[in-house]
Amino acid sequence: MVDVDDEADHRARVASYLERFGRERNLSLPPLSEDGVGSIQRGSAVVTIHVLRDKEVLLVLSKVAVAPILDQERARRLLQASFVETGDAAFALHPQTGDLYLRILRGLPGLDYEEFEDLVHSIAQTADLWDDKLAAELA
Repeated sequence: MVDVDDEADHRARVASYLERFGRERNLSLPPLSEDGVGSIQRGSAVVTIHVLRDKEVLLVLSKVAVAPILDQERARRLLQASFVETGDAAFALHPQTGDLYLRILRGLPGLDYEEFEDLVHSIAQTADLWDDKLAAELA
């Protein structure tokens, strides 16, 4: 079971990382919400950060396609890309909307600012590349 103080500490730590990320880039970012959600736009990618308190996990998401129709070959291509072309990120379909996301999961214990920054850069660069690529492929 997760200690309530640990939950607050994780939220506060990620909130400070988000604030620092914006400050270092002279970006005006909304603060992390009380429920642990924040966002950053980098290029065409909108990166959403979720502090999943009950699981002690940081979930970093970026939508790359709206409810794409995936035949077997396209699905195979995305799975292969997740294995070799997307770095820390992997493709995932949202269970309710069917939208296609890139996502990174990372445990909150031990997460430092440099790793947070690396995760945000990694998913933003990958999403910025793949949202355009998929728009052309899935059109």
